[in-house]
Amino acid sequence: MHRDGHQVIGHPADWRGRDLEPRNDWIHALTTAELAELDAAIAVLGQSEKPLEQIVAADFPLVELGRSIEQWRSALEAGRGFFLVRGFPVREYSEAQAALAFWIIGRHLGEPVSQNSDGDLLGHVRDTGAPPNSLETRLYKTRAELTFHTDGADIIGLFCLRTARRGGVSRIASSIAVYNELVRRRPDLAPLLSEPFPNYMAGREGSRGSVFEYPIATIDDDVFRMLFLGWYVRDSQRLPETRRLSAGQLAAVDLLESIPNEPGMALDMQFAEGDMQFLKNSVILHSRTEYEDAREFDEKRHLLRLWLSARSFRDGDDRLRSGVSTRTDR
Repeated sequence: MHRDGHQVIGHPADWRGRDLEPRNDWIHALTTAELAELDAAIAVLGQSEKPLEQIVAADFPLVELGRSIEQWRSALEAGRGFFLVRGFPVREYSEAQAALAFWIIGRHLGEPVSQNSDGDLLGHVRDTGAPPNSLETRLYKTRAELTFHTDGADIIGLFCLRTARRGGVSRIASSIAVYNELVRRRPDLAPLLSEPFPNYMAGREGSRGSVFEYPIATIDDDVFRMLFLGWYVRDSQRLPETRRLSAGQLAAVDLLESIPNEPGMALDMQFAEGDMQFLKNSVILHSRTEYEDAREFDEKRHLLRLWLSARSFRDGDDRLRSGVSTRTDR
């Protein structure tokens, strides 16, 4: 423990990319039986005429895949905080059918929540031609690089329908590892992370967004959480009426953005078509490199996205939904 009371956190989600890169235990290759079960789910639910947003896990219980989902849930709840599912044959299905497969897996992990001001439960991550430098542009709608950040839900799911022609690498880093590095190097900055930081969030298309204040990292009742969008914080400073950040707060943001980019910290994934990535938002930072698209519209990079509430987790402890316990006696 440092003299200011902030200490390094011990948890399985404290990992380094260099240690995981040569391993494949964070990748699950769908088996023939699991693919057959998903195919059956697509057939049954596709004929039900039930809107996608109204389909719940009970509409199609998963047996073969259910055993794997239990392991994935454990990885999210108490493990390294992420996993990758590989091998869904997206070219054999329509976009709607592939979305249905992704949706049913997501519903067995949590409850979808709104991703934007329009209330979308299933998002599309692709370049829409929006200007990346505009305050009113959500950067996932561009081809620009996304720096390491978190999103706005307990679990983040991405499903790759089409890859980029070049670039678009998914990069993730442990926010606990990043926090621990900050505590080791600059223990004076660690307490600042629990103070409110101004964030600017874009509004509906063509409308002005809003500023909200939220701490970046907290440890409440021994539960660690991180919510960090560096460009939201920096964009807030482009508005003259927004409270100015202190020198210490700016230094903390700089360090949180730079540590994940240091050699060995991040784990890089070049998505293949059919890959599904799920992250526990409070303990995993994610980013994406800039990319170049194919010329044909149907071949341009296209990901589906789910934001999930983890209230279906069975531990019964609400505090653990969006964070991880830092206690060693549990």
